[in-house]
Amino acid sequence: MTASRPGSGLPPSRCRLFSGLRLAPHTLHPLTNVLLLNRYILRNFLRNLGLLLAALIALYMLIDFFEKIDNFLEKGKSTGLILKFFLLNIPFIVEQMSPVCVLLAGVITLGVLNHSNELVALKSCGIPLGKVVAPIVVAGMLCMLVFLAISQWVLPRTVSVTNEIWNREVQGRVALGIYRNGRYFYRGKEGFYSFQRPDPKQNIFLYFSYSTWDANFDLNSIVASRVVNWNGAQWLLVQGQEQKRIGPEQYSTEVFYALQEQFPETPASFFVPAYHTMELSLLELYEATRHQHSPEDTNRAWAEFFGRISYTTLGLPLLLLGLPLLLIVYRRWGRDLSLAVPVSCGMAFFCWGGWAALQSLAKESYINPLAAAIGVHIVVGLAGIVLLIREDL
Repeated sequence: MTASRPGSGLPPSRCRLFSGLRLAPHTLHPLTNVLLLNRYILRNFLRNLGLLLAALIALYMLIDFFEKIDNFLEKGKSTGLILKFFLLNIPFIVEQMSPVCVLLAGVITLGVLNHSNELVALKSCGIPLGKVVAPIVVAGMLCMLVFLAISQWVLPRTVSVTNEIWNREVQGRVALGIYRNGRYFYRGKEGFYSFQRPDPKQNIFLYFSYSTWDANFDLNSIVASRVVNWNGAQWLLVQGQEQKRIGPEQYSTEVFYALQEQFPETPASFFVPAYHTMELSLLELYEATRHQHSPEDTNRAWAEFFGRISYTTLGLPLLLLGLPLLLIVYRRWGRDLSLAVPVSCGMAFFCWGGWAALQSLAKESYINPLAAAIGVHIVVGLAGIVLLIREDL
């Protein structure tokens, strides 16, 4: 009777050589065997993740290229500018595709191990499923940190540049104002406007103000309103006050509920680029929560902040649930990745739908933004952990 090395837990008669990994309990320390196993699984996971990201980036860029190339060519833009625009879109694509790529990389890695009987061999050597899955989960966590770093330092700059190229170079629209701390500032023909980013479809402006100044930069008048609406002919101001200079250092103040005004500019005069929270880093999104003017806006800002983090880390709970689902699919319908991958994609789409619904409710103040951000993570993650434990029994 052949005995295994004490403490190895790997009966040598049951261990085997399989593609890329040799477990040798007679010659190596048990810790070395574990390190070899982890390195082998980690290498396969990262390779699959890289291939998936490359494939989805190429597909996304191809579709985006054919949708927008005519706009560049009509404006006679250079090849260098076109390449710059599409290459700088890559961080945004990575941000959007990262959750499903992490899920599929883990599913394919474990699926290949199971399909080639390597998972069976590992179990027969006394290695539990948890030790096989652990390096995949750890790799997924490390990828989440990398994606968060991209979201903080890389994504805002690239999105800002691509938006500027599209608006200025392609669409020929130039922002005539500046955007700071959640407000847009615009210099008109006779005065200065300030407001929160408007709804361009409804021409509604929140926390609006318009001021005029004399040649010595002394205030002539200022009108401020909580809500301003453009009805196509004039401005309608609701809940505000108006101050006018009536003498040196003297002003009259009028509080109003509704007031109609004829400002020199119309909403068409304000080109406000479409607001993309991707132009803000995670720290800037956090700072934005401190500069809002109403509970609703503050709640929406928190939803944007927590939502960005939760979407970037959504791949981890998807991975935890996708791995046991793969084994369940294999056990019931056979070892076929062509079936397991669509099931994983369907599960990811379902979870993403739930996440998006919670985010919408959070932005409208129906639920707490933090609860909306972690709700899917907790439910999906716990379900995956329970299924993994059951599969390991």
